[in-house]
Amino acid sequence: MALQQLTEEQIRTWTRREKDEWWLKNVYRGDMAQLTFRSGLTGFLLGGVLAATALYIAAKTGITIGVGLTSVILAFAIFRILHGAGMVQDMTILENNCTQSIATAAGYTVTALSSSLGAYMLVTGVIIPWWQMMIWIVLIACIGVLIAFPMKRRFINEDQLPFPEGRASGVVLDALYHGAAGAGMFKARLLGVVAVGTATWQALVSDGWMKLIQFKILRMDQWAGMKEPWVVQERLDTYYYQAQGAALKILGTDIRVLGLRLTLDAAMLGVGGLMGIAVATSCLLGAFINFVVLAPIMIERGDIVERVLASGKVVPISRAEIVNQWSLWWGVAMMVAGALVGLLAKPELFTSAFKSLKGTGTNKAVTAGPDPLKDIELPLWMSWVGVPVLSILGAYVAHLFFGVPMYLALVSLPLIFVLTVICTNSMALTSWTPTGALSKITQFTMGAIDKTNPASNLLPAGMTAEIAANAANLLSDIKPGYMLGGKPRHQAAGHVIGLVAGVAACVPLYFLLFLPPDANGVRSTATIISEQFAMPGALQWKGVAEIIAKGFGGLPVSALITMGVAVAAAIAIELARVFTKGRFPLSAVSIGLGVVLPPESTFAMFVGALIFWLMGLKHKTPGTRKHVIWVEGAEPICAGLISGSALMGIGNAILNVLIS
Repeated sequence: MALQQLTEEQIRTWTRREKDEWWLKNVYRGDMAQLTFRSGLTGFLLGGVLAATALYIAAKTGITIGVGLTSVILAFAIFRILHGAGMVQDMTILENNCTQSIATAAGYTVTALSSSLGAYMLVTGVIIPWWQMMIWIVLIACIGVLIAFPMKRRFINEDQLPFPEGRASGVVLDALYHGAAGAGMFKARLLGVVAVGTATWQALVSDGWMKLIQFKILRMDQWAGMKEPWVVQERLDTYYYQAQGAALKILGTDIRVLGLRLTLDAAMLGVGGLMGIAVATSCLLGAFINFVVLAPIMIERGDIVERVLASGKVVPISRAEIVNQWSLWWGVAMMVAGALVGLLAKPELFTSAFKSLKGTGTNKAVTAGPDPLKDIELPLWMSWVGVPVLSILGAYVAHLFFGVPMYLALVSLPLIFVLTVICTNSMALTSWTPTGALSKITQFTMGAIDKTNPASNLLPAGMTAEIAANAANLLSDIKPGYMLGGKPRHQAAGHVIGLVAGVAACVPLYFLLFLPPDANGVRSTATIISEQFAMPGALQWKGVAEIIAKGFGGLPVSALITMGVAVAAAIAIELARVFTKGRFPLSAVSIGLGVVLPPESTFAMFVGALIFWLMGLKHKTPGTRKHVIWVEGAEPICAGLISGSALMGIGNAILNVLIS
């Protein structure tokens, strides 16, 4: 069935009541199953699993991947197979949409863990108890839900804004259920085959899985005398060093110390395919400038050195030390400057936000009379009562859990609504939420008031950014439900279910992967960042917090000079993108991201992006098998690479804890 939509003339001239009545008559499917037990359970389970993979990727790359389309394809495939076997009725299109809403909401929980909360623990050295993490994430996400639904009536019902990412999900859902026969199952099979192949490879390079197979199952330690399990080396240069023994150096520094290694990380190939060639190239450029050019020079100058701890232990130079001691500053400067310039270069976001705040859109006002959707929409009183109550509760929780002065937490609250409107406008027009740039406004504002307590800028900024992002992303998630005739109340309930699924999966996993106990059972924040998990998002927040607290006086002169150059370059790059209308191939934010990522991961992402870019150029003709695989199937392939690798990587971490 073709998706119905209003014409530009109707959008411009009709009142909201007329639009609501048209939607109720022509689009709404009130008699179709939507939030059922099976769709709720499927969304809960898929959301937990996919949120875990998103946390794994965010910790590696600082990029929060969307899980909506992956959940759509998986839910479609699962129930189509079960239906074919005669076990269940096939899932309706609205049940699938509800499953997607739940799974997508679960993925939202990842951002705080990999950014503001991680930065807070890194700066203070204090581990946040698991139950406090859960309460904080669910509380601020619920505020985002309650803010989003009144805005839904304006941005979606009245203005009919596009929300490109949400619309794409609606189109995919419609194509799966009403498109060419077999197209949906082909994408599902493509995702499954790639995921299984990737998982097999990841098991071969994982010591935990090999230990389980070789020692616990095959008992090779007993009859073959093996002391360590055999694994395939994921870092391909290991074979070179095993054969040659000689180290490759730049200005006397071993390239392994610089992190310049070749790795076949399937998850990073998938992330690169999703991010595209322009972003991946920018990340690679940042890594090259930092680790190939600048870091060896700074090591030779003595600006990056081995550290001696109070205990007398020597911390050798490594990629993490290079970033923490020197590179972080110019990388963060470039990301912040680039994000702010990119935001300021889009004045339409502010003008449309101002119109929304004033309530002066292009459409006619709603005429008097009963609301035709009053029994379908989430009641407005829930937002008018819930937002103030939960916001004050959030301020109190920030004070109680993290020591944020109560007056600062309350002062930050008015920023929530303004930033949410800006983020929502941005998401509606571009599928981009400028939370990184906007959070820095709150962070610097709160830090200027109180420089002594890092929580004073980290947590209020995290709260405003997360609420704004949750509301904007939820509206993008509501868009396909509106297109397909779903009930908004069911999507709101599904969102809350997804939040519970996300925290239930991600918070315990966070402790397992990033805060594991040592031999004495003691956990330390020193393990949050490792060679495997760079935590670039948390590092960016940490860098800004430390600049606020300490100023620039303690930094090496070389770092200050490089920061100045980075800011100037970021401004020039973003202005070039503006004047060329986005055709300039570099991104300042992505270059800065490449500085804090492990260069081996950056190179793997570039390889993944290059493969999909080249295959897209080679197979342009729609309808051909190669086009269906490499262009139309690009997202399922990338999702298979990410999910297969991430799930096996998570399993490997669990096995290493369980198997001594």
